[in-house]
Amino acid sequence: QSIPRELTPPKIVEYLDQYVIGQKNAKKSLAVAIYNHLKRVNNPVVDGVSIDKSNIMMIGNSGVGKTHMVKTLAKILEVPFAVVDATSLSQTGYVGLDPEECLARLYQAAENNMELAEKGIVFIDEIDKIGRKGENVSTTRDVSGEGVQQALLKIIEGSDVKFSPMGGRKNPNGEFVTMNTQNVLFIVGGAFEGLDKIIESRLNEKTSGMGFLSATKQEHSPEKTQRLMSQVTTEDLIAFGMIPELCGRIPVILSFDDLDHETLRRILVEPKNSIVKQFQKLFKLDGISLEFDSDAVDAVAQQVLAKKTGARGLRSVIERVLMDSQFEITQLRDQGVTELRVSRDNVENFTPVKQVLTDEYAQI
Repeated sequence: QSIPRELTPPKIVEYLDQYVIGQKNAKKSLAVAIYNHLKRVNNPVVDGVSIDKSNIMMIGNSGVGKTHMVKTLAKILEVPFAVVDATSLSQTGYVGLDPEECLARLYQAAENNMELAEKGIVFIDEIDKIGRKGENVSTTRDVSGEGVQQALLKIIEGSDVKFSPMGGRKNPNGEFVTMNTQNVLFIVGGAFEGLDKIIESRLNEKTSGMGFLSATKQEHSPEKTQRLMSQVTTEDLIAFGMIPELCGRIPVILSFDDLDHETLRRILVEPKNSIVKQFQKLFKLDGISLEFDSDAVDAVAQQVLAKKTGARGLRSVIERVLMDSQFEITQLRDQGVTELRVSRDNVENFTPVKQVLTDEYAQI
């Protein structure tokens, strides 16, 4: 399918729907934010009014599709795009990557075209892992926490930043380039484990006036966690350990839903590049048709739900189920096998996948 040229928020959502299942609210908010970013890049000042950029924060458990959604989006946007893991960054001058590495990656993605890079998008994953470790910050340096947030602040807010075009550590004698990040859109994502407790505590304080009464230890049900996470505010993120200045520069907060059984089931089979379709194409290259019983798809979804690994856990279950079949695929082909069927028993007990033989072999 050709990439839609006239990008409108509904068109962006329509495109995402082909590859990303569920997350209706997150898709809608993301589509609006991206559409506004593209408008702003082309019209930074309208009738004397300069328009600020709206950086985006995505909150959701591991495996719910944050990175997948952003990568899918990057394919339809004709702007360079870079992904960086916040845990690999450290305060400038310490072991690890300088925060400017985000811009070096973007510059490389733009094939060293600075004009193009300055309109790009940077996705910083695992942003919650650089939260402050507590209110009482010790006198020793918080190398990978608040210091990194402070360093990212300068990059995200929109200023001229010097960095080495090759990325990696700064070399005093090396070459530097300067990028203006005024029009670079930053999307940050993280799981923010325990944030639901902070939100609940805030809501209880408002209703009862006695915050300590709500300090219960029980785990929330997925539905309750989701309900709480959808009410997240900047105040909660600061209580979690993000610095106020950084939160102030990321005004759009998207909360991602946890994946339920039905959503996992749909993720397995529906998207254009679903895992089931990928394995079917792999087997087809050896002339073998691969089919999954409806019960087998259910069983895979149930296993992933039990392990709480999110959508990324689907592939590992299927890899394990099909390991022997993949190992013996050329022998199966030579024996005249043209079809394999995966059943619930194969998934639950990892029994060998049933072979369906061709007519001539079936008659022997």
